[in-house]
Amino acid sequence: MTVSKSMKRIVAAGLAAAVVAGAGLATAQQMAFFRIGTGGTAGTYFPIGGLVANAISNPPGSRPCADGGSCGVPGLIATAVASNGSVANINGIASGSLESGFTQSDVAYWAYTGTGVYEGKPKVESLRSIANLYPETIHLVARKGAGIKSPADLKGKRVSLDEPGSGTLIDARIVLAAYGLSEKDVSPEYLKPNAAGDRLRDGALDAFFFVGGYPAGAISELATSAGVELVPISGPQAEKILAEYKFFAKDSVPAGVYKDVGALETISVNAQWVTSAKVADDLVYGVTKALWNENSRKLLDSGHAKGKAIRKETALDGLGVPLHPGAEKFYREAGLMK
Repeated sequence: MTVSKSMKRIVAAGLAAAVVAGAGLATAQQMAFFRIGTGGTAGTYFPIGGLVANAISNPPGSRPCADGGSCGVPGLIATAVASNGSVANINGIASGSLESGFTQSDVAYWAYTGTGVYEGKPKVESLRSIANLYPETIHLVARKGAGIKSPADLKGKRVSLDEPGSGTLIDARIVLAAYGLSEKDVSPEYLKPNAAGDRLRDGALDAFFFVGGYPAGAISELATSAGVELVPISGPQAEKILAEYKFFAKDSVPAGVYKDVGALETISVNAQWVTSAKVADDLVYGVTKALWNENSRKLLDSGHAKGKAIRKETALDGLGVPLHPGAEKFYREAGLMK
């Protein structure tokens, strides 16, 4: 099933959910509504969220899978909700406006511990993990001919750091600081990747940051239509970031991922799926089990390049906050935890 077909099913499910409310793991005559906060529509979170929502949904009246296997949680309607990203998703979970959401591992850790960007703010102690998903690569995308070969070259340039509430903004600040810069040293803008790409194509922007799994749609389109350069984040400055922030890891983008862009070194964080301790154990157990069934595997493998990186074997890697009891129950049954 393609992502576009998945999106159609999710939209239809969302319309049904607008008139039918439910809570907990549904019986055959009930529905449960499970929102997944994602990111901007041009990023990676949104299409992956659509695939996951499709995989775990099984509204009343749905036909069984052709092979007789499970197609999701009986009675569940999951929806992928576009948002400003990690921080916005965690805030939505904390307020109860979202049942779950995707977040960068660093942002989840900071929220749970009240450190980093959450310093001086209330800890989100109810935050719980469902699964680690895939590496999120830090992209620094530069306009061809802008003369940007290193993050240090951003000084005096017009740079989009992404929207407030996004994990990308936080990581962009960390990268700038490692290279001796701050927002005051650049002409900052705070745009979603697709809007930043439009401005870069028009010559109104020199570079923009994006954190997400490759290939990212907004960057792929830009590389094909106008051409771009990706700037490496490596050397002593990157090593400094890795030493100070344990949730970062070395990463690389292979040649050819984006048109006419060669291989380069950079760093990454992990994309993780989180929820609230207040969400019912049996619901989260069912959602976790549905995520890792064979039919979901087929959807993830065929729906998006990063879907193949979402593996049960790495579901517990690098979790910055405790597992939800419902998810923990599944992983123990699956032999992934003792």
